[in-house]
Amino acid sequence: MKPLIRLIAIDIDGTLLDPHFQITKANLETLGRAHAQGIEIALVTGRRHSFALPVAEALGFPVTLVSSNGAVTRRSTGELFHQDLLPAETALALVRHMSDFRHFTVLTFDRPHKGALVVESIQELNRSIQRWMEKNAEYIEYVSPLEKAITESPIQAMFCGNIEHMAAAQQRLIDWAWASRVTVLRTQYQERDLCIVDTLNAGCSKGHALKRWALERGYHREEIMAIGDNYNDIEMLEFAGFPVIMGNASADLKQNGWMVTSGNDQSGVAKAIEQVLNG
Repeated sequence: MKPLIRLIAIDIDGTLLDPHFQITKANLETLGRAHAQGIEIALVTGRRHSFALPVAEALGFPVTLVSSNGAVTRRSTGELFHQDLLPAETALALVRHMSDFRHFTVLTFDRPHKGALVVESIQELNRSIQRWMEKNAEYIEYVSPLEKAITESPIQAMFCGNIEHMAAAQQRLIDWAWASRVTVLRTQYQERDLCIVDTLNAGCSKGHALKRWALERGYHREEIMAIGDNYNDIEMLEFAGFPVIMGNASADLKQNGWMVTSGNDQSGVAKAIEQVLNG
């Protein structure tokens, strides 16, 4: 019998990758089996495309890559399907409104070189996302004041810091007069006291991007499985007919009636997909 699931959408960090940022052997083998059975695999991530691409390529077969929390959808082989940028006017007003958080801000642009990421200073960001800063060093440009960098529409603005400080940032965004012009998504890692608040164009999310791709491919919701671990995965999980939450997710995300699989340290993605492959 052919599997009832035709598309599996998988978050990367905290889901597909283990705590050491590796794809486990079990995850790799199970995804290979799913692909061989004709199931399409989509990686749906908060990472920008270039930073997510090595993970996609490690799978060994082409996948759909939804990056920047739904703002960009490309095949891992490079073909662009959809792009949803944050209008420059909105981005400029956003940076000015969030002036108190400018040292915690990263602007992301659709560029394949230095300037894809723009920050005003490094000190505060290194305290919270030093590893990420080091991995992306060749793409980071320093511009002060940050407003000067907005010569075109960015993909998003990202605010990074400890959980308490980013809660204040998120509240400031909620209270903004232009709040209806943006989507605010939160990714939180309690054990690392790290919170990332992404601000994208209105109506942009993993869920919207997954729905758009499903319509393009002719998939019904009931034929889609989604696996995630964080708050920015909620819209994607709500859209999918077969939502799965990781065992390492926060307790409140496990109260939504979704299937709970093992943690990312125990190949939870493979265990969830095995249920589909085994009928």
